[in-house]
Amino acid sequence: MVFCMVIIGITAIGSANRINTLEIGFNEKFLSSEFMNQIIWFIIGIIGMLLAAFIDYRFIAKFYISIYIFNLILLVLVISPLGKTINNVKRWIFGIQPSEFSKIFMIIFIAVFIDKHKESINEFKTLFMLAILTFIPIALIQAQPSLSASLVILSILTFQVFAGNLDFKYIKIILIIFIPIIVILSIDILSGKYFILSKILKGYQLKRVISILSFDLNTTDSSLYQTRNSAWAIGSGQLLGKGLFNGSMNQLNYIPFSHNDFIFAVIGEEFGFIGCCIVIFLALLILAKCLIIANKAVDTLGMLIVVGVVGMLAFQIFINIGVATSLLPNTGMPFPFLSAGGSSMLINMASIGLVLNVSMTRPKNLFEK
Repeated sequence: MVFCMVIIGITAIGSANRINTLEIGFNEKFLSSEFMNQIIWFIIGIIGMLLAAFIDYRFIAKFYISIYIFNLILLVLVISPLGKTINNVKRWIFGIQPSEFSKIFMIIFIAVFIDKHKESINEFKTLFMLAILTFIPIALIQAQPSLSASLVILSILTFQVFAGNLDFKYIKIILIIFIPIIVILSIDILSGKYFILSKILKGYQLKRVISILSFDLNTTDSSLYQTRNSAWAIGSGQLLGKGLFNGSMNQLNYIPFSHNDFIFAVIGEEFGFIGCCIVIFLALLILAKCLIIANKAVDTLGMLIVVGVVGMLAFQIFINIGVATSLLPNTGMPFPFLSAGGSSMLINMASIGLVLNVSMTRPKNLFEK
């Protein structure tokens, strides 16, 4: 199912990069395109998946503190002078995005932490320590800034803590805290003054939120250029789509970053409603299979790792589709296995490797140590 998703993604990326207009043969332009890069990273991702699948996750878990420290070192290096800035954000170092690697590192770390403290997981000091240890990398990621990656790690934490038998009293406390916050933010938004939001979000992030709240397909607001054109592209695909390489919005480059954050718009325009449904159905099947594996895991650690992967993938899929269909502000969230991106592909494939690892693990017999 994952391979099918990746093949669909590579095909859509090829259309987004207009490989049909390139000269036949492996010329320099072709080799440097995101299309070819995605194929290369897919092959690398398969290697990463196999390594993650066949190195016992319980052995990997023994190094959870080292993994956490390594994660922090990478994130600190990104915001240091060694980090590379592209489009006014500093997210790259040595050709990779550490914020992507941070997702799988935190899945492992949080899973091991909860497993080791499962007897005291409902004690305030344990939850407080886990929150602090999780928010340190989130703060470093926000310094880049990368709101999308920060939200993914929060999603991972939420999924794993709830799966770790969190007492319902804490759920009530969370609701008691967050419901008034949501009400206050709603009042702030409805007032049109955005006094509170302006203190929380950066300027460009606030502009995106304000723009999406008053979204209109006929808007001339430049901050909604991608979102508006994405919605137009998906709508124009109708039931069956215009056909591969025939999407006018895509082929004429009216959707910037269509190979990445807006790959769903390419699929919608060229493969229509049916194509979108196939992608969503595949995604749901992958998530459902992961949950079945989590339910059958031989230990709590394995279950928590798989649940963390589900949290990571499900949140990204939901946000990406929400942005592409103009339901949510643009957050720069890639679609797992579909969007172009080497680091993202490697980490997503490795996370599936961890899921396979858990599914293949059997209980130890009485004669094993």
